[in-house]
Parts: sequence; C-alpha cells; structure tokens
Amino acid sequence: MGFSNDDGGRKADGYKGNADDCATRAIAIATGRTYQEIYDLVDEQGTKERPRRSRKKGSARTGIKKSSIDKILARLGWKWVPTMQIGSGCKVHLLKSELPAGRLIVRVSKHITAVIDGVIHDTYNPSRGGTRCVYGYWRKI
Repeated sequence: MGFSNDDGGRKADGYKGNADDCATRAIAIATGRTYQEIYDLVDEQGTKERPRRSRKKGSARTGIKKSSIDKILARLGWKWVPTMQIGSGCKVHLLKSELPAGRLIVRVSKHITAVIDGVIHDTYNPSRGGTRCVYGYWRKI
C-alpha cells in the first residue's frame, strides 16, 4: 500500500508540536475540508462527551470517543462499514487489495487514518507492513 506523509493541513493552519489528533487529521484529509474546520467540529462534539475515568472530556487535540467520531461523520454524510466482528478474527488488513477504492477513513487498533485510492495519508505509515487489522472504515454515502 502506498504512503503519503500528510498532516491534514495542521501545520498550514498554524498548529505546532505533536497531538493525539489522528481522527481530526484523517477526517480533514478524507473529506477535503480544512484542518481548522474539522478541529472545530471535533472540539464541539468533544464537549458533549461524558468525561472518561482518568481524563477530561474529549477534544481535537487529545482525542475523542468512537461514538463521537460516528456522530461527526454521520453529520458529514459518511457511513460506517464494519470489517470485523467480535470473535471473528481479522479478515481485512491495511492493504490496497483488501480495501475498496475511493476516500476512506479507516479505524485500526488505537488509530484512525485516511486512505485515498489505496494510498495511506497520515503522518506515519500505520500499516505494519500490511499486517495491521482493519476494524472498519467510513465512506461517503
């Protein structure tokens, strides 16, 4: 699978340093919207979350819950396509041959990344050489 180093416009919008913003970056990249626009949407949704045990409410900088990501993407017209069920084992890997063409926002263990026509767009290559299991992906309806 190809790889393109892409921060989703984070640096261009004036943000510096590192952040746990993989969902924000992936959504910005796949939807073609600005990083700032998605950052604001994610932050808004994060304020509606119930606080986690050891953390504050979610934010675009520190990450948000999957349920919040689902709500944001549903509002933007994207649909969740599961590729793994409890107890089924891994059936789909982060490989071009195992994912459909087009713009996808892919959920893997502890990370979300954008895949556009078989090319990963992220700040690092999360594919683990094609062995990374895909839990599912969102695609535009």
